[in-house]
Amino acid sequence: QVQLVESGGGLVQPGGSLRLSCTASGFIFGIDPMGWHRQAPGKQRELVADITSGGSTNYADFVKGRFTISRDNAKNTVYLQMNSLKPEDTAVYYCKARDSDGYYYNMDYWGKGSLVTVSS
Repeated sequence: QVQLVESGGGLVQPGGSLRLSCTASGFIFGIDPMGWHRQAPGKQRELVADITSGGSTNYADFVKGRFTISRDNAKNTVYLQMNSLKPEDTAVYYCKARDSDGYYYNMDYWGKGSLVTVSS
C-alpha cells in the first residue's frame, strides 16, 4: 500500500522559515520524481518544486531563491526548506510522488496535504 506521510506545516510570521518533509513507502518501482504542489483558497493547485532521484530540480518562478528542495533517496524522503515566507505563500502543500519503471509504468500519488499559514 502506497503511503506519503507529510509533516512540518504550521503558522509562521512573514519573513520566517518552515521545513516540510514527506516520506514515501509501498512503491513498486522507483520514486521519480518527488515534489511539492500547493493550493491556496480559491486557486488551482500549482507546482512548487520537484526533484529527480538523480538530484535534478525544478522550481516555480515564484519560489526561486527562497525555497530549496532536497531528497534522501535512502529514506525515500523529500524536503522543502521554505525561507523568506510571504503571506501569499499561505496554502495547503501537497507532496507528490511518481512510481515509475522509467519506461511505461507511471503512477502518481498525493499526500493528504500540510497547511502552511504565513501571517503576523
